[in-house]
Amino acid sequence: MGRRQVHHRTSGGTVVTGLQGARGATEHATAIIVGETGILFVGSSGAGKSAMAFTCLSSARSLGWNAALIADDRTCLEVRAGRCIASCPEPIRGMIELRGSGIATYRRVRRGVVHLVVAPAPASADSRLPESGETFPCRGVVLPLQRMWHDGAVDPLSALRALRPDCFSVM
Repeated sequence: MGRRQVHHRTSGGTVVTGLQGARGATEHATAIIVGETGILFVGSSGAGKSAMAFTCLSSARSLGWNAALIADDRTCLEVRAGRCIASCPEPIRGMIELRGSGIATYRRVRRGVVHLVVAPAPASADSRLPESGETFPCRGVVLPLQRMWHDGAVDPLSALRALRPDCFSVM
């Protein structure tokens, strides 16, 4: 499957670069639902997408929220009625890789609307304060993008709720 560099300029002029998008039907990404919010984790292999998604799922469950896996590693993205919808190829439905530990099964849903895209990033001085207003194009639909360190120091769901409260309805 061909890969292409994604370049997207927001209305405010912010450009999203360094993220890879597939030309075909699937993306190398992980998608989950927490509460009523669909979150897509994007990045290269080993970036921490699955681990960050699993931590968010576990945090949501501890809050008594709905928490379900849509897809891990390969996520199908399509646009319906102006919304980005994530789903999973059948052979891997309900499975999530816990790197270094194995493959686990998790409560799953067949598809979900994506509201927020998260790009895990290694901790560094350069990524300490990512640009605000970044976006991610999903087949023509523009979604908010949040870059986050994947260092285990902060619960990613708590951080996302603080950084992007507009993406989470009151639970």
